[in-house]
Amino acid sequence: MGWMITGVLMGIGGTLAMDLWALLLRQVAGLPLPNWGNVGRWSVQVTKGQVFNDDIGAISPVAGETGIGWAVHYGVGIFYGVLFLVIVGPGWLTGAAFLPLWVFSILTIAAGWFLLQPGMGLGWAASKTEDPWRGRRMGLVAHTVFALGMWVVALAVGGTV
Repeated sequence: MGWMITGVLMGIGGTLAMDLWALLLRQVAGLPLPNWGNVGRWSVQVTKGQVFNDDIGAISPVAGETGIGWAVHYGVGIFYGVLFLVIVGPGWLTGAAFLPLWVFSILTIAAGWFLLQPGMGLGWAASKTEDPWRGRRMGLVAHTVFALGMWVVALAVGGTV
């Protein structure tokens, strides 16, 4: 298996781990699941040149926005999986140390904090939400789960590159 396919699988595995984490949080703590429809709506707005919005919920719904949101969610995860291997090189797969992957995954939260959240009207790093620090902590944990998911896939298939 080539390193690029491994990167794709790592991205899918990390994103799936985040989704399973969200389901667990819903079951255990009653937290709401992410609204991928809003992400899809925002993504369509970006293609029209509107990156930042005051309130994505106030914008008219877009046909297929939930599917678009899910596709963007997994597409970004796949991009990150491949990008990580581009940065560290496919040789990383031999030992697959967790720390570089975890640091990378934590750094990727910057896209959510400084592009996605303000783009949807939530402010920089969720600053316009009811409890910004709770959202930031939850995001850091979710990105750690993302790293764990990518790492498990790297360990499982990395040796076949």
